[in-house]
Amino acid sequence: MTTDIKAALRALHIETPSWAYGNSGTRFKVFAQRGVPRDPYEKLADAAQVHAHTGVAPTVALHIPWDKVADYGHLAAHARELGVGIGAINSNVFQDDAYMLGSVTNPDPAVRRKALAHLLECVDIMDATGSATLKLWFSDGTNYPGQDDIRARQDRLAEALAAVYARLGGDQRFLLEYKLFEPAFYTTDVPDWGTAYAHCLRLGPKAQVVVDTGHHAPGVNIEFIVAFLLREGKLGGFDFNSRFYADDDLMVGAADPFQLFRIMYEVARGGGLEAGVAFMLDQCHNIEPKIPGQIRSVMNVQEATAKALLVDRDALAAAQAGGDVLGANAVLMDAYNTDVRPLLAELRQETGLAPDPMAAYAKSGYFEKIAAERIGGTQAGWGA
Repeated sequence: MTTDIKAALRALHIETPSWAYGNSGTRFKVFAQRGVPRDPYEKLADAAQVHAHTGVAPTVALHIPWDKVADYGHLAAHARELGVGIGAINSNVFQDDAYMLGSVTNPDPAVRRKALAHLLECVDIMDATGSATLKLWFSDGTNYPGQDDIRARQDRLAEALAAVYARLGGDQRFLLEYKLFEPAFYTTDVPDWGTAYAHCLRLGPKAQVVVDTGHHAPGVNIEFIVAFLLREGKLGGFDFNSRFYADDDLMVGAADPFQLFRIMYEVARGGGLEAGVAFMLDQCHNIEPKIPGQIRSVMNVQEATAKALLVDRDALAAAQAGGDVLGANAVLMDAYNTDVRPLLAELRQETGLAPDPMAAYAKSGYFEKIAAERIGGTQAGWGA
């Protein structure tokens, strides 16, 4: 059993986001840090450090236009030289003045055309970088009753999604993200998994749902959503982070590691580890060091996955079939309460890595190097 678990953990890939390496924060303040990248090339170099120390973070998500460059083929080649690749391309239709009343659902046709052009540009970037995944999140919505026609906005959204879907190549897909609220407070045009699922279902197999773990109301059972979407073949990926109150974008596993375990159990039980589900981090706060924060997050996902793989499914099925409520719960808790850190340390050593990625990075001298070199120029930020 340990051999099977190690094989599954070796195959686990966790994508880090380029924007996590730049200065980031809240709507109130972005605190600058030493050594922060000044361009996408330096972001890739930092992401390569996470992969070098964990062994399971081989791709980096880009955000356009935050990561805009003149030659995306050259950027992809640079990534390969560093030992990583370009992952999902994230569109941005929420930071232009034209999008105040929405992007693809805006009542103004000219604004809708502008937004769609950006989304199609992102597919061009996918072609140039070799990316197979486009991530779509829309801040579109309304703040006041009567502000716009709710149904008409869904029609506009469907029209834009269909145009993007038609542009995708045969090996490409898009992931549609949902969010309960913010910055729209009365209606959000893609507020929940059901809305995202309905649009994706209509379009076909190249349209799937991405679950951001911070985008739900308090008490929502995210693992149910995961189980359902996996059952329907519509779970495309995760944006992993943590929330205490709303879309806090804190390190995954920080708020509720037990929830992360429950989610990863449903992923493992539903075949998600073998089904092309993308495990992506989406967190960018302003107080933790950038690279160590990503390393710790990767390790948190690894630990939750290892515990999920330890669940004795035969014993669990027997308890469930027999109506043994406490026995079934105990099977899950036994796995969750297992200390998997020695197993993961052993696995890393078997693959030629240091057993403790955090300590190895601290000793590497990389931070001191970039803090000294990255003086001058404009530090990268997430654009707030």
